[in-house]
Amino acid sequence: MDADELDWNRTLREQWEFHWNHQLRARLDGLTDDEYFWSPVPDAWSVRPRGSSTAPVQLGAGDFTMDYAFPGPVPAAFTTIAWRLGHVIVGVLAARNAAHFGAPAASYETWEYAGSAATALDQIEAQLDLWLAGVRGLGEAGLRVPIGAKEPFPEAPMADLVLHIHRELIHHLSEVCLLRDLYLHTEPGTSGGDS
Repeated sequence: MDADELDWNRTLREQWEFHWNHQLRARLDGLTDDEYFWSPVPDAWSVRPRGSSTAPVQLGAGDFTMDYAFPGPVPAAFTTIAWRLGHVIVGVLAARNAAHFGAPAASYETWEYAGSAATALDQIEAQLDLWLAGVRGLGEAGLRVPIGAKEPFPEAPMADLVLHIHRELIHHLSEVCLLRDLYLHTEPGTSGGDS
């Protein structure tokens, strides 16, 4: 098989689907609210009940808001699993689903952030389903179409955006897994943190 015969759309989707189905999804099973909100450092950015944040900016439309600042602090703020999942759900997936695949408008400012781990996992799975259906719907020809003005590199083909989003998903969800490992091995009452 040469490159002209390769199903590039399937190949790009499988890059993410394989990682999700065989590595990441099982690592998120059983995520507790304690882990979701846990911070190993003081003043980490998180998702918090409305009105309880001390961050310069609190984003969100519901009962929970996401900590933020613009410009961002130097060094960058440490972020919790809740914050990282919020970023993936909204900034990586929901905003792109809205911009490119006809999903409802989504932004950090208007999102209703999850107040529990279970709700966050439901949100991410819903957004992943929309993303993969949208990518599938591009077919081969759609991967070559320029992204357009909704992204920083409007002349780049949609295939570049698909690869970028998959890198972002792998990157940030691997961070979530690392935080779960750290929680397990440091917190009293967990099987790794008991001394």
